[in-house]
Amino acid sequence: MSIQNAEQKHTPWAVIAIIIAVIIALVVYFYVLSEEESAVITEQAPVAVATEPEPEPLPEPEPEVIAPELLPEPVSKTPIKPEIMLPTLDESDTWFEAKLPSLTWRKELLKLMVTDDIIRRFVVFTDNFSQGNLAYEHTPLIAPKTKFAALEAQSDTGAKWQWDESNTRRFSVYVDLLRSMDSETLIQWYLELKPLIDQAYAELGYPDTDFTQVLYSAISKVLDMEIPKAEPALTRPSVMYKYQDPSLESLDDAEKLMLRLGKENLLVIKSVLLEINEKLARLD
Repeated sequence: MSIQNAEQKHTPWAVIAIIIAVIIALVVYFYVLSEEESAVITEQAPVAVATEPEPEPLPEPEPEVIAPELLPEPVSKTPIKPEIMLPTLDESDTWFEAKLPSLTWRKELLKLMVTDDIIRRFVVFTDNFSQGNLAYEHTPLIAPKTKFAALEAQSDTGAKWQWDESNTRRFSVYVDLLRSMDSETLIQWYLELKPLIDQAYAELGYPDTDFTQVLYSAISKVLDMEIPKAEPALTRPSVMYKYQDPSLESLDDAEKLMLRLGKENLLVIKSVLLEINEKLARLD
């Protein structure tokens, strides 16, 4: 056999052997490579790190509840007024006699006031006045010394009487006394003496009526009184004088008294009583 034929015979086996060796090598290579990658992946896998659990938030403390009895009492800003010690109704004249000089700067005019049982006089006179009557026996002021007078004039139809200006002048000192009184003091006295005033009013048979309403009514009667523009004409059918105007003659006794006061005096009285009425209404 020639060398060439021998090589031709052995060549396929050699090639096959080489191919088989290569295949085996590849298999071993891929096997080893896959093992290494698996190891690498295993090593690079993240390791779970044990961490401490976050602490739960502490519950908020409940607000402290203070028992009502432990709360401090609020401090009152209103000054505490001292308790007023009142006399009895029967002994109230002594109280007035001590305080009357502080009521007015015209102290010489205090002689016009009747200080005997003055609270009862005030209550009875005011109650009657509010109803249109005049309780002269209970007036808190002494009567004028000058009597009412009229000027007589003769005419063809007979005698006529004209209003005498002196009729209004005799009331001037009383108006001066009222005007000189301090309205704040009057209201303060009224409020302080209200229990005694109510007691005196209850004696008249009105235990459940507030006397302040009676006082309002009396003041309103004065404020509502219309003042004539001219001096009223008079007639004298008998001893007593009468108003010639029927509308004036039909007025009640309290309203006729205000006519006799005169226009100027009545305007002053209206002004003083209006101030007292407004201040008393605010306090009431």
